[in-house]
Amino acid sequence: METIAPEEVGLCGIRLERIGTWLQEQVDSGRLAGCSALVAREGKIAYHQAVGQRDVAQALPFTKDTVVRIFSMTKPITTVAAMMLYERGAFQFDDPVALYLPEFAHTPVWQGGAINETEPQKDPMTVRHLMTHTSGLTYGFMQANAVDAAYREARLDDPRQVSDLAQMVQCISEIPLLCQPGSQWNYSVSTDVLGRLVEVWSGKSLREFILQEICQPLNMQDTDFHVSDVNHERFASLYVPASGGDMSSVGRSSSKYQTADRGGLKLQDAATTSHYLRPATIYSGGGGLVGSIKDYARFCQMLLNGGALENVRLLSRKTVEYMFQNQLPDNRDMAAMGQPVWSETSYDGIGFGLGGAVVLDPIKAHVVTSPGEYHWGGAASTFFWIDPEEDLTCVFFTQLMPSSTYPIRRELRVRVYQALVD
Repeated sequence: METIAPEEVGLCGIRLERIGTWLQEQVDSGRLAGCSALVAREGKIAYHQAVGQRDVAQALPFTKDTVVRIFSMTKPITTVAAMMLYERGAFQFDDPVALYLPEFAHTPVWQGGAINETEPQKDPMTVRHLMTHTSGLTYGFMQANAVDAAYREARLDDPRQVSDLAQMVQCISEIPLLCQPGSQWNYSVSTDVLGRLVEVWSGKSLREFILQEICQPLNMQDTDFHVSDVNHERFASLYVPASGGDMSSVGRSSSKYQTADRGGLKLQDAATTSHYLRPATIYSGGGGLVGSIKDYARFCQMLLNGGALENVRLLSRKTVEYMFQNQLPDNRDMAAMGQPVWSETSYDGIGFGLGGAVVLDPIKAHVVTSPGEYHWGGAASTFFWIDPEEDLTCVFFTQLMPSSTYPIRRELRVRVYQALVD
């Protein structure tokens, strides 16, 4: 992707510098160790800056090519993998998951009391349910009910407990669903199950499919399920706030912690000793990838271009348009489907497409953006959005867990959109 003067694509260079000022404020205030932002319009990079440190103890700079854990920004990539197989005739959206993973045929549904108080599925979990997080699955870190407690007890993300993605999905199927499929939006391991389906449909491991069919064609050389040897020295350490904040806060109201003083940073996962330096044993389609910001910008641009980048086509234009449409029943937003807040963002006026959120009503959502914007983020406060109306993409990278610690995403949006001058 070519880097050009912002004015060539209708952005004001002087006003874009407010992004750099804001980035530096995040570091100087102790919110973040380091971070970077990339803004592209009309397929060209108009702004790309990095500030701070990727490792505080070693005083190593956070650079434009720093490699980070993208966690849930893996989900759109896994969904694209599935959609490529959809175009090849591997499945239909309303196919029951049990058609390909029989272990889900009789997974019961929790009734709200003890974990063993269950009922049968009224309608089967479908592939669409997985792609839209309406499957009835959940995450163990929610710490809200008996079902996610069962996930924690099963230690599904621990390689010592499960040997591969197939075994992980088998274990998931043995825990009751949180709710009837299709009845609620609930963030979950759905995309991990979808990743297993990619393996079943393609006959390849999820890693093989993503690398061979997405990363290599798009020249995303830094993206993988572990940090390659040549990238070890570019890998960032992961931090958490010195006080307060944990993963259970991502689905709770942000009003109490938007401006909370977190007292600096604590090291969570050192770049020099992280398990990401070693090849993965479980390929998590929901959160396992690492990569660089330019890699992810190329992925975003492919979607904005309608499935193609630099003479490489992964999906048809019509397929991408379908992914960017709200898939929730009766065109409801996520707040109406049981999730009013996620990662310091209100979900009034925001629906869910395939693999990512879709803005339905910017006024209701309290954000300056365009209807139809597609976005998602990761647990370490990374974030991206794609605005087809403005022909614009933005990617933000840092390494702070959880993503709900500060209202970073809303603050960055303001700095980007105020720079539009055409």
